[in-house]
Amino acid sequence: MSSIQYRWLAVVGLVAGVVGWAANFFLSENGYPAPVLGPVALVAIILVAGATLFLGLRVRSWRNGRRDRELDPLAAARTVVLAQALAYAGALLLGWHAAIFLTQLPLWSLRPGHAGTWSSLAVSVGGILMIATGLTVERFCKLPPDDKDGTGPGSGPGTGNGTGDGSGEGGEYA
Repeated sequence: MSSIQYRWLAVVGLVAGVVGWAANFFLSENGYPAPVLGPVALVAIILVAGATLFLGLRVRSWRNGRRDRELDPLAAARTVVLAQALAYAGALLLGWHAAIFLTQLPLWSLRPGHAGTWSSLAVSVGGILMIATGLTVERFCKLPPDDKDGTGPGSGPGTGNGTGDGSGEGGEYA
């Protein structure tokens, strides 16, 4: 499994920003409100990021040597996939809502306290939280780079076959 590519996060965010800007432009020209998610979405963002962080902390504690319970390798792999999906979804939300926030900002003097502006800012911050949580949890799930043969503190059943080269920021995933 490969790591998250920062370039792809940026591309997803930029494409979402362009599409968000175009959608907001079209809708506002035709008298519709800004296409932003509401406060319930922000609560969902916080809950999903918290659950992902909780699962990542379980994998990290096992990787760091606390092995009072067996770690299911499939659960560790699912945690990595969830973390990566969270980061990409965060980039998507950040791009979309940041573009809408920037297009709504010049209208602030005409309609201060506009709910769409505040919602887009809040969900943009939520997108940043999702990206940060996804990247952090992904790092929690990597074996240390010096654990080439799988006998170090991150070794155990289902943690890889010991053939990783250990290059880059970390070795194989737990």
